[in-house]
Amino acid sequence: MCIRDRYQRRVHGIIESFMEKPKSEALKAFSKVDPFKICEKAPGKLCNLVDGKWKDTKDYKWVIDPMNGEKFIQMPNTNQEELKDFADSLRKIPKTGLHNPFKNVQRYVMYGEVCRKASELLFQEDISAHFAKLIQRCVPKSDPQAFGEVKIVRAYLANFSGDNVRFLAESHSTPGDHDGQHPTGYRWPLGAVAVISPFNFPLEIPSMQMLGALFMGNKVVVKPNSKTTVIMEEFIRMLHYCGMPLSDCDLIHVAGDGFEKLYSMVPIRMTQFTGSSDIAERLAKLTNGRVRLEDAGFDWKLMGPDTHLMNIDYLAWQSDQDAYALSGQKCSAQSFMVVHKNLAKTDFYEKLKVQAAKRNLADLSIGPVLSVKNKEFEAHRDFCCGLEGARCLFGGKPLTGHTIPPCYGSWEPSAYLVPLKHFANPELFPKLIMEVFGPVQVVTEYDDSEIDVVFDILERIPAHLTAAIVSNDAAFRHKALGLTVNGTTYAGYRARTTGAPQNHWFGPAGDIRAAGIGTPESIKLVWSVHREVVYDDQPIAPTWQVPKPTQITKLKDYIQM
Repeated sequence: MCIRDRYQRRVHGIIESFMEKPKSEALKAFSKVDPFKICEKAPGKLCNLVDGKWKDTKDYKWVIDPMNGEKFIQMPNTNQEELKDFADSLRKIPKTGLHNPFKNVQRYVMYGEVCRKASELLFQEDISAHFAKLIQRCVPKSDPQAFGEVKIVRAYLANFSGDNVRFLAESHSTPGDHDGQHPTGYRWPLGAVAVISPFNFPLEIPSMQMLGALFMGNKVVVKPNSKTTVIMEEFIRMLHYCGMPLSDCDLIHVAGDGFEKLYSMVPIRMTQFTGSSDIAERLAKLTNGRVRLEDAGFDWKLMGPDTHLMNIDYLAWQSDQDAYALSGQKCSAQSFMVVHKNLAKTDFYEKLKVQAAKRNLADLSIGPVLSVKNKEFEAHRDFCCGLEGARCLFGGKPLTGHTIPPCYGSWEPSAYLVPLKHFANPELFPKLIMEVFGPVQVVTEYDDSEIDVVFDILERIPAHLTAAIVSNDAAFRHKALGLTVNGTTYAGYRARTTGAPQNHWFGPAGDIRAAGIGTPESIKLVWSVHREVVYDDQPIAPTWQVPKPTQITKLKDYIQM
């Protein structure tokens, strides 16, 4: 029995119930990888998609199972010569895109129909479980987290079924200066564009951004994170089954530095990137600013002065979800909690500790950390807890009793309490507000006299993705909203930091390059530009005479023009 089989016998959930069930005809028609069966002896093998053709590469590299280190997927190791095929594919695309309000308009309707069919497929239990298990194999997360990602994509597809793709390109017109003149604004595609996506939401983020680009008429090359490329390959194959033209998007399996070489080969008119701030800035320079970014966030939660009067069990539960779901590997994860001393005097910390202790590897409520190793967690713990008056509230240790390979992190849910005064130290501040992409949060406390100090700290945090203002005190909440800028801010009794559903804008603020995801507004902002066409088509009156060249002889004549 291979390690994978022993592991799967330990995990029994909704997803696993589909392991032995027969596949639907649709799933058999498009799928090339069975997430329930892939292992080193029977690995999944991936292909690049370029210019409408699925292609093998000369070399392949192994993707390892994050739960046990076993090789289980063969991924193309795209070399520079093979990269030229992608450059040639993108070079064919004009600035006017594949469709626009004056060209190939039937494609707006086509994508509405593709979305309808794809949404219906994701309502099939076996196909929904197929994608949930693919996610789980690449980024171990609990059944609710894995199915939640599929559910959001399914709803997104349903939202843009029917006429809703063409509604994205709705124009608007205003009266002109004279009869026959009317300026009209259109949403215009960019042409050849790119999506670079992270590992943590390997279906939701790349699929929604890719589809947004396609809706607006662009040709898109998708570069998922190398650990999770199998998920987007299977999703794109499903879209082809639903009627999406094979040549509309390219899919490349390649490391990040390899993909960068593509920018020197062909003009890519816009790149949407989701991931770390350091890479975002590097990409902005590489593309001369032609980027839309959803970069990292040191996301904070502000517990208001009235939180001690709230349901403490609920506050602890929500804080645990925000900080530790998906092992803290969310760009919206709660990294910094600012607690009013009224709440600190209750048993809030103890209840949060108890809730966090319920997380375990058996149900994947805690799991491997794919971008931070244990030695980095240890260094962060030692720094925070080594400050005067600081202490570890709970956690601060590696997980035990597992087969997670050492190339990945395995860390207990952790919280470190650091006195507020240390955040005023300019030498300490960058380390205190450094995002550690795992199940770790920094906690500090304040009282009413220190609220302006808190707002100064929040002002100095450089990334502004999500935030939570937990308070039903209208005056406090109003002040907090007025003095902060986070692009997706939850406010009120049930405020949280995590949650990127398809029903509201999700994205950072405080940066002109900020990208959004999920809504019509975000799609139009990220994947199209405004084009103004001024119609002026009435015939000239028979009595019209050629005037003199533009001259102003009297100020009165100019005013009355």
